Amino acid sequence: MIMVLDVGNTQAVLGIYDGRHLLADCRLTTNRSRTVDEYGLLIQSFLANKGIDRSRLEAIVLSSVVPPVTGLFTKMCREYFHLEPLVVGPGIRTGLPIRYENPKEVGADRVVNAVAAIKLYGPPLIVVDFGTATTFCAINQKGEYLGGVIVPGLQISAEALFMKAAKLPRVELTPPQKVIGRNTVSSIQAGLIYGYTDLVDGLISRLQKEMSALLECGDGIKVVATGGLAELIAAESRRIEEVNPILTLEGLRIIYEMNKDQAGG
Repeated sequence: MIMVLDVGNTQAVLGIYDGRHLLADCRLTTNRSRTVDEYGLLIQSFLANKGIDRSRLEAIVLSSVVPPVTGLFTKMCREYFHLEPLVVGPGIRTGLPIRYENPKEVGADRVVNAVAAIKLYGPPLIVVDFGTATTFCAINQKGEYLGGVIVPGLQISAEALFMKAAKLPRVELTPPQKVIGRNTVSSIQAGLIYGYTDLVDGLISRLQKEMSALLECGDGIKVVATGGLAELIAAESRRIEEVNPILTLEGLRIIYEMNKDQAGG
């Protein structure tokens, strides 16, 4: 049994696998002011609530895009589970050729998502991850990571509007019935949900066109979405074909299988 942890700027996603079966998963707020003990006790409580015996854990796999928190979670793994986590980064086998100008700039979450998408769906692919930032990753038919696009996330856009416009309220991120808003709340919701969906669809269209022009991708570039707001946008999108809310967790599990010899206590 293994624990997989993906630490993002807003949330950390945790999963417990028994072989290829996901037993349980949860989301924790990424908070730099939290202590090792707070995270350790939270995760222990989660495991106890799910009836999972922590002594059965054989390994922990960790990916993180928040360097100050990476060390915190690493220490928590050592002190509360007596395991040295396998941290996704240089030296870890992923089987993913990266054609970025500087491969070290590619976030661990993007690598993990790409590994999972290739394994589960097969290339060529576009992977869209709706996190604090929304990332688009292009993978050619050879299974090579070409690069992608990074834009502010939907939640960031909503908060920026609320913070910078004195008379505009914070709104719930739900799609209104019509694009033409008849009040301030529905007008903002229309702009955020439908405007962001069109941004996503437009970028996917441009990526598909450019990938095809490279003569490295034929027809059928599958579009897979993941992340906390993936289902919300996918429901309105004309381009997203598949939503996989546990894509990152699956990627971490797959990477563990490739690096079993390095994982453990």
